[in-house]
Amino acid sequence: MSTQKPRLLSGDTPTGRLHLGHWVGSVENRVALQDAYDCYFLIANTHAFTTRMDRPDEIRQSVLDIATDWLAAGIDPKRSTLFIQSEVPVIAELTFFFSMLLSYPRVMRNPTIKDEIRDKGLGENYPFGFLLYPIGQVADILAFRADIVPVGEDQIPHLEMTREVARRFNQLYCGVDSHTEDKDYLTQGGLFPVVDVLLGRTRRLAGIGAPGPDGNLLKMSKSLNNAIFLSDDADAIAKKVKAMYTDPKRLKATDPGTVENNPLWIFHETFNPDKAWVAEAEAKYREGGIGDMECKKRLVEVLVALIEPIQQRRLVFEKDPGQVLEVLREGTAKANTVAGETLRLAKKAMRQDYF
Repeated sequence: MSTQKPRLLSGDTPTGRLHLGHWVGSVENRVALQDAYDCYFLIANTHAFTTRMDRPDEIRQSVLDIATDWLAAGIDPKRSTLFIQSEVPVIAELTFFFSMLLSYPRVMRNPTIKDEIRDKGLGENYPFGFLLYPIGQVADILAFRADIVPVGEDQIPHLEMTREVARRFNQLYCGVDSHTEDKDYLTQGGLFPVVDVLLGRTRRLAGIGAPGPDGNLLKMSKSLNNAIFLSDDADAIAKKVKAMYTDPKRLKATDPGTVENNPLWIFHETFNPDKAWVAEAEAKYREGGIGDMECKKRLVEVLVALIEPIQQRRLVFEKDPGQVLEVLREGTAKANTVAGETLRLAKKAMRQDYF
């Protein structure tokens, strides 16, 4: 299974259909990098169980939805490997071994863990398995010895833990000197690359709704009902954009408006390819020379041009769900081969290869 291309690993936890936040966070990078990298894309259904273990049917449907979204967005199974996490047992076994390389206080210092406990209102009632989630993400990546991972900004703490575990394993079991530079771990005898992070062009896309109690815009999320999905049709996009939060102090089109912290302009700056129009319209908006509805109408045109081809391809895949399952079946078989080789080498390094 050797390849001359560097390996890329990325994925999504199945919490529903993908939205524009996923697109700019990492999906567009995945689509663009398929020729330059040996790509593996994982649907992290086991991670979904850490907070939704009582909703297995919902998780199952989300797995199929995400796979369909990926294919519709342009991830090509002839160039990339799509697979289901729970169907690759090596990941669970490596999660156990890697959990020995991180202390409990270190895991709890991960700000993403704290944010999820707060945002999901888990309090002290989260299952023990929830704390394995970040270590499981480490195993997701290292099982495939990925060189690079495209992620959104909120995943950077998980990637830093992955880098720590790779260094620790290579030092402890492969004899790599602790002063070795990250780029040299493999040439010095290490098993795991110290992975590089590739951030999307927009690190944290705001949702289309009003700010939170602290005045900050909330991240786009299905659970917050502030998302535009890659599966939305033109009518749904127009309806959502029309209702999009803008500047509440602007009562009529001739009033001066604020561009900063305004989802309307965040979306234009992110998705509108006509940068000259955006700059000119923003200047007019600040002076009361252009109305919200005119700007929203233009945004609808921009988003429909981006999403409609994806949505139309999705309809084709929806008519043949067996095709989606076959893609996942073939990809998972390949993923098991690659991850199995990693486990064999890891056990050899740990002196746990008995037979």
